[in-house]
Amino acid sequence: MPNYILHKPYGYLSQFVRTQTTRKNKKLLGVLHDFSEATMAIGRLDEDSEGLLLLTTDGKLSEKVRSKSVEKEYYAEVDGLIDLMAIEQLKKGVLIGVKGEKYQTKKCQARLIENPEFPERSIRVRNHRPTSWLSITISEGKFRQVRKMTAAVGFPTLRLVRVRIGNLKLLNFESGKVVEIDNDFDSVFVG
Repeated sequence: MPNYILHKPYGYLSQFVRTQTTRKNKKLLGVLHDFSEATMAIGRLDEDSEGLLLLTTDGKLSEKVRSKSVEKEYYAEVDGLIDLMAIEQLKKGVLIGVKGEKYQTKKCQARLIENPEFPERSIRVRNHRPTSWLSITISEGKFRQVRKMTAAVGFPTLRLVRVRIGNLKLLNFESGKVVEIDNDFDSVFVG
């Protein structure tokens, strides 16, 4: 069964088949590569997010990668100069909304980082306010979780890039690039 590693570009939905009637003009992953039938994303990145995405046709493998035993690391550019108090709040867990209910996120790793120098892209109309970059590593994956977490501490996410899943790293993998691999992502679980 083929598996794929993809650097999902901004503006694409993490799906292959158009099942929505109200969002007809959306870009789907299928235009980036000739994927085998039944290929699915392992976890998702929303349309506004970028970065490392694993694809497979193996449901058991998908479940294994999505489990809480595999860390996912994100670089988030946030609106404003984030302070240490907000970073400490993120580390301890914050209250976010999930499916209309309040949810307390688990403890995570969070730290301020230098600008990771991703290719530029316009992220907002008001460019005069300062921004900060931080790394957030989580082992759970609620809908838009990282965005909700940074907003909960007063620093909304402007740009979000997943840079690591387990031990697989995005590194300098260019946006839109797809690599087919023969193994079952064993390197994700090493370590």
